[in-house]
Amino acid sequence: MISDVLRTVLLIPRNLAVAVLHVYRRIVSPLYGDVCRYYPSCSAYTLQAIQIHGVVIGSVMGVRRILRCHPWAAGGIDDVPAKKNFRYAVTPHGFVVSPTDRKN
Repeated sequence: MISDVLRTVLLIPRNLAVAVLHVYRRIVSPLYGDVCRYYPSCSAYTLQAIQIHGVVIGSVMGVRRILRCHPWAAGGIDDVPAKKNFRYAVTPHGFVVSPTDRKN
């Protein structure tokens, strides 16, 4: 019980970052159009990185990806590296929850 509450509290920063990226992707990203040289786009990559690896590591991965995305980059498919022991579930809306919190 306590560990479930603690796990949910620890996921709050990750889900706040996910919410911010959802807003960015909904409002700002369409203004730029399809300009990313990589697939998935830099914002989608950062979103997945934060979902899988957490706010700190995921944000660093996102910044590194954005720095690689420039006019002289070859581009191509660049997926987020999988985490060996990912212990959470991702809702259809992209939020990260404890597997016990997941409603089917």
